[in-house]
Amino acid sequence: MIYQTAQDWRDAPHKRVLFYGMSGLGKTHLSNMLRDAGNWFHYSIDYRIGTRYMGELIADNAKAHAMKVPFLRNLLMTDSIYIGSNITFENLSPVSTYLGKPGDPDKGGLPIDEYRVRQEQFRRAEVNALMDTGHFIDRAERLYGYPHFVCDTGGSICEWVDGDDPDDPILTELASHCLLIGLKGNDAHRQELIRRFDRAPKPMCYQPEFLTAAWAEYLSENNVEEGDVEPDHFIRWTYARALAHRAPRYAAMEKWGITLEHDEVSQVTSADGFKALVAAALERTG
Repeated sequence: MIYQTAQDWRDAPHKRVLFYGMSGLGKTHLSNMLRDAGNWFHYSIDYRIGTRYMGELIADNAKAHAMKVPFLRNLLMTDSIYIGSNITFENLSPVSTYLGKPGDPDKGGLPIDEYRVRQEQFRRAEVNALMDTGHFIDRAERLYGYPHFVCDTGGSICEWVDGDDPDDPILTELASHCLLIGLKGNDAHRQELIRRFDRAPKPMCYQPEFLTAAWAEYLSENNVEEGDVEPDHFIRWTYARALAHRAPRYAAMEKWGITLEHDEVSQVTSADGFKALVAAALERTG
């Protein structure tokens, strides 16, 4: 870890942290709070994915749908209108909309082969965005003068790293620049995440092996053909399984940094409070 002790952390003129964990446990809440403090640069992995690495794919997909409408097709062909995604830190829906859900096209689903292509596009984009962290630390200080840095990762980071491998290339790179902080919830939090997802299911990115197994099991269990799958039903059915699949992968990442409980995080209301919380966690770890 780049801060071995609580005193190292307190004395550091440049505080650099990275948050990871399941969606809904406070990564973006903490990142926004630190950014609003005024001297923290907020690097959003999902925002980087949607702008730098998948922006053209997202825009082209929107154009492809618009080209099916004769009125819009004529305007696009004559360069009379422009179509682009309006991604912000608060609105990342263009990324999830592009990622989509597999199943019946008449119900908004994607053929499974196309879905797998988009999953792989997202995986590459997320890995690239994660590996850009060091560049943005340098850029934030050199260009903008920010002394502190926070990296806000997506929920699928655990799918692309192996916390049990001491030479994992992604974790090695990230840990050389940031204090990795895992945000943990308990069973009650996990159940609430499942209930929340059930009310509003959103596209996710899965490890390819997990997706292959889940898709085959779903088709068999529900006795349906690929083209007849109800997209929202599939991703609802998959969500709890995905959380269970990710739990040990997150746990394996913990040795690379520190962990904070959701109940602790929810009580933090200021950058100073966050710094004190990290110091306390480092004291526990030491």
